Amino acid sequence: MPDPAPALEAELGTKVEAVRAALRRHAAVVVAFSGGADSALLAWLAHDTLGPQRARAVTAVSPSLAPEEEQDCAALAAEWGLTWERVQTDELANPAYRLNDGQRCFHCKTSLMEAIEPHRGGATVVLGVNRDDLGDHRPGQTAAAEHGAVFPFVEADLTKDEVRAISRRLGLRTWDKPAAACLASRLPYGTPVTMVTLRSVAVAESGLRALGLRSLRVRHYGELARIEVPLGDLAAVVAQRGEVVAAVRAAGYEYVTLDLEGLRSGNLNHALGPRS
Repeated sequence: MPDPAPALEAELGTKVEAVRAALRRHAAVVVAFSGGADSALLAWLAHDTLGPQRARAVTAVSPSLAPEEEQDCAALAAEWGLTWERVQTDELANPAYRLNDGQRCFHCKTSLMEAIEPHRGGATVVLGVNRDDLGDHRPGQTAAAEHGAVFPFVEADLTKDEVRAISRRLGLRTWDKPAAACLASRLPYGTPVTMVTLRSVAVAESGLRALGLRSLRVRHYGELARIEVPLGDLAAVVAQRGEVVAAVRAAGYEYVTLDLEGLRSGNLNHALGPRS
């Protein structure tokens, strides 16, 4: 049987060139850089393809961004020599965002695009949306597109697994970085987004990462925190039960629970019902 590896490598190489071609169609780009695997690869490719004068990375800083993520963005920018800056966003000033209905991400991405606008200088905003992202409830993508952003990975038909595979082949340490959606995604729809709730989630998750848990979510239900980790980490959480409870209670929660179904990214979207 022929070895499939060369064909897979060739396909990945073709897709990388498609991303580069998509980037070259613009005189300059600004990458919305959250530090996750997707935006990190896009920032690296934009810098490598267009150079530091034509490719910049911008990180939106707000209470919904975990402090560790902002720090990692700064570290990655320094490691890779990116042209990078922070911009402050103030989505909490928008009552529609604080309401936390099914359009919360639309309002958040609108705030991001408005914050980036003074920094664009005529450049096109690019986001690390991949093909797999198109199948979930992602109103933020609509907001970004309405403000002129483009998605080079979608143009190149890249999947999440391919983003990670390409990142690994390029030697980027973000290839296996756990997904880290904004902290507001830990709140069930209808629970108002406040500085206090975002801080509680951030402190709880930071405390659990300090115990060695890499991939996790702390879902906020008032005084109750529901911890989600991959199924393979359930035993590790139980083994550290005392430390886990202490870390989460230090964030202000009274009750600490562990979800036996494990980590499911975007699982709160089920409350919105089936998509048409």
